[in-house]
Amino acid sequence: MQRILLTLIALCLLALNAFAAGPYTVSVTQIVEHPALDAMRNGVMDRLKERGADVSYNVHIAQGNMATNVQIISQIKGEKPDLVLAIATPGAQAAAQKIQDIPIVFTGVTDPVSAGLVKDLQNSGTGNVTGMSDFSPMDKHVALIREIVPAAKIIGVIYNAGEPNSVVLVDALKAEASKAGMTVEGASVANSSGVYQAAKSLVGRADVVYVPTDNTVVSALESAIKVCTQNRLPLIVADVDSVDRGAIAAVAVDYYKMGLQTGDMAYRILVEGVAPGDIPVEFLDDLNLHVNMKAAAAMGVTLPEATIARAAKVVE
Repeated sequence: MQRILLTLIALCLLALNAFAAGPYTVSVTQIVEHPALDAMRNGVMDRLKERGADVSYNVHIAQGNMATNVQIISQIKGEKPDLVLAIATPGAQAAAQKIQDIPIVFTGVTDPVSAGLVKDLQNSGTGNVTGMSDFSPMDKHVALIREIVPAAKIIGVIYNAGEPNSVVLVDALKAEASKAGMTVEGASVANSSGVYQAAKSLVGRADVVYVPTDNTVVSALESAIKVCTQNRLPLIVADVDSVDRGAIAAVAVDYYKMGLQTGDMAYRILVEGVAPGDIPVEFLDDLNLHVNMKAAAAMGVTLPEATIARAAKVVE
């Protein structure tokens, strides 16, 4: 009799677990398509699948258009999902401003506090928002620039001044560059079509070009690569996926791993019932160095042997 009771209890627990694992609907808002943002989205989906959650997705891409970015939130509200996944700052801000009754998990947001998403990094309170920050280790980025282009005095940075995350990063770049005895020349764009001209404007004004985790610029990175290659102007970036595309180097988080960790946060909310306001903002601490030998040669740079030796990935 006792064995039968234990078996029944075990079956009930399995049934409860199966019920808890879905089905769920997750609506995704993503400002633009590029490898880093796509990697985060795939990481979230893979982790939820791996953990047995039955999830269907409504994926919305704003294609870099801020008006579309806001319109997407109205669509999502109509979908009534169990959770909103907001990839990058613009989508997260629009979601947090318009949605208060659905859990929101953001990822790839540079500064969630200044973006108005959470009150503090501990996320104290009972809000419906939490997620992951990818704030760039700007001291390490400037050190990498100095290591690869030791004679550089002026860093040219291409960014969209309309992206709050990019403004924060450029300010951090200026502060770290000053400590290293360098200055920063900015070239701002309003949309991806302006990246080529912005890069050209830095020719003769900068010794090296830096592209932060700016969604507008990264989505049109090939334009900057073309200008830098033509003018043998070194290009250093803030995300490792852009190194495969033709930048010289980056030291950054692995955005797919960030997606996996974000997926764990989503699981806690969907399946375990944890309130978003009870989950502090999380970070991914392990950084990877990627270098591109072909890009370095094309842009007039000889990569130091020590840099190549410690790289997690070397693109030949």
